[in-house]
Amino acid sequence: MPPRTAHEEYPTWVGFVFVFNLIVGTGALALPSAFSHAGWILGSLAIVVLAFMSYVTVTFVIETMACANAVHNWKRLQFIKRDRVIEYDEDSNVETLIEPPVSGYSESDNENAGTDEREQLIADASIEQMPLNIMYCRKTYYTLSSKIELGEMANMFFGSTQRFLFYFCLAVYLYGDLSIYSAAVAKSLRDVACAHNHRANATDDDDGTDRCWQDGVLTRLDVYRLCLVGFVTVLGPFTFFNVQKTKYLQLLTVLFRWLAFSVMISIAVHRLLAPVDSTALPITPKRADISGMPFLIGTCIYSFMCHHSLPSLLTPIANKGRLKSLISLDYVLIGAFYLALALTGVFAFADIKDLYTLNFVPSVNQTNGLLQAVEYFLALFPVFTLSASFPIVAITLRNNLQTLFLDPAQLETYNFFLRRVFFPLLAILPPLIVCYFTESVSNLVGFTGCYAGTGIQYLIPIALVLSARRTCDNMIGSGIVNEFRSPFKGTLWPMLVFGWTIACLVLVTIDLII
Repeated sequence: MPPRTAHEEYPTWVGFVFVFNLIVGTGALALPSAFSHAGWILGSLAIVVLAFMSYVTVTFVIETMACANAVHNWKRLQFIKRDRVIEYDEDSNVETLIEPPVSGYSESDNENAGTDEREQLIADASIEQMPLNIMYCRKTYYTLSSKIELGEMANMFFGSTQRFLFYFCLAVYLYGDLSIYSAAVAKSLRDVACAHNHRANATDDDDGTDRCWQDGVLTRLDVYRLCLVGFVTVLGPFTFFNVQKTKYLQLLTVLFRWLAFSVMISIAVHRLLAPVDSTALPITPKRADISGMPFLIGTCIYSFMCHHSLPSLLTPIANKGRLKSLISLDYVLIGAFYLALALTGVFAFADIKDLYTLNFVPSVNQTNGLLQAVEYFLALFPVFTLSASFPIVAITLRNNLQTLFLDPAQLETYNFFLRRVFFPLLAILPPLIVCYFTESVSNLVGFTGCYAGTGIQYLIPIALVLSARRTCDNMIGSGIVNEFRSPFKGTLWPMLVFGWTIACLVLVTIDLII
C-alpha cells in the first residue's frame, strides 16, 4: 500500500467536519418522530446513552486500525531482517539496520524483481532512510499511516465464519440504507406533488387510498409507487458501473444538509416563540413512554453510524495527535445537535411525520414567495442529498455481495452475466420490492438500525478489538504501547457493550412480536 503524499492529507479541522457530516445524515430526519414516541425526558436520556455507546465502539475501531497498521509494519520489518543485520538498542527502543538499504545499486537492478519488492516494502513502511543505516523505532509500529478498510481488518483478524458474518451483516445494513433512501425520496416527491398533503389535517395515518389530486384517479399510494419506480429507474443503472462521488458533489451535499437542518431548527424555534395559532392550546409532548423505546433505539443506532467509514476519514488527517479529542468533541456536538433538533420539534409540532422534512411541506395558503421557496427546499431536501448517495451505496453493496459469494481473486474468471448483471440487480431489486409494499421510513430506519446497525456499530468493533489486541500481543509483544489504544481498556468494556447490545436486540424483538 503506497504511502500518501502531502496533498492527499488534510488538517485536523477538516477531519472533524467530515466525521460530523458523515454521522449526521438520514437518521437525523427520522429522529424527531422516534423521539416523540419515547417522550422528551426518556428520549433525551436515550440519546445521551446511545451516543456514549457509539463513541466507545468508535474508539475500538480506531484501536483496531492502529493494530492492523502494526501488523503490516511488523511483517515488513521481518522481510527486511531476512537479508540484513539489525541491532536492537533496548534503552532507546530503536532498531538499527547496519547495511545501507540500497548498497551497490545500479540501473541493472531494475531488472531484479526481488530487489524492487524489498525497496517497495521499505518505502511502504515509511522507514527513514539515512546515508549509512536505517533507524526503525518500535514505537512507530502502531500508526494510522496506511488506510486499512474494515473489510481488510476482518480478513486480517477474523476466521472464515466470522468473515462471512461480517460481510453478511454489512450487506444487510446496506440493503437497509438503499430501502430508506428509496422510500424517503419517493415519499418526499409524492407529498410535494399531491395537493391532498397540503391540507392541515393530513397525517401519517392516511392509508394511501385518498386521491392525490381532487379530479385525478391516482391515489397517494399510486403516486408514491410511481415516484419509487422512477427514482430507481433513473439511478439504478449506475450500479452496473463504477461511479465515484466528486469532491464538489460532496461539498454541495454538505451545504444543502446544513442549510436544511439550520432552517428546520430555526422554524421550530420561531413556532415556539410566535405560535401560528395564538388561540390553540400549547403543545405538551409526552415525558416518558417505555413502549416507544424500541423505535428510538434503532433510530439512534442508525443516526450515530460512522464506523464502517472511519478508515477513509481518519487516515488522511495530517496531525493525528489530537484524534481522540476530535472524536470526543464530534460526539458531544452531535449529541447536542440531535437534542436541539428533537426537542424543538416535539414542542413545536403536535404531529411529527416519520420523515421530519414532511412537517415543512409547502402550504397552499402561503403567500410569501421566499417562505414558499424555503418550504419547497425543505420538502425536497431528501431528494437532493439521497440521490447523490444512492449510486455509491448501491455500488458498495454490489461489491460486498460479490465478495460474499464469489472469490475476489478470481473475479474475472466468472461469466459476464454473473459479474456485470446479476449482482447489480441483486443490489437494487430487493430494496425496490420492500419499499413498493411499505412507505414507512421510521420502520425501515428502526429495523436497519437495530438489527444490522448493532452488528456494524457494536458487535463487529467488539470482535475486532479483542482479536486485534490478542494478535498484536502475540506478534509484537505487550511491552510496546499503542498510543491509539481505546481509553476503555480490558475486557470489561467490550463485555458491557455486548450486554447492552443483547438488551437492545431483545427489547426490539419483543416489541415486534407483540
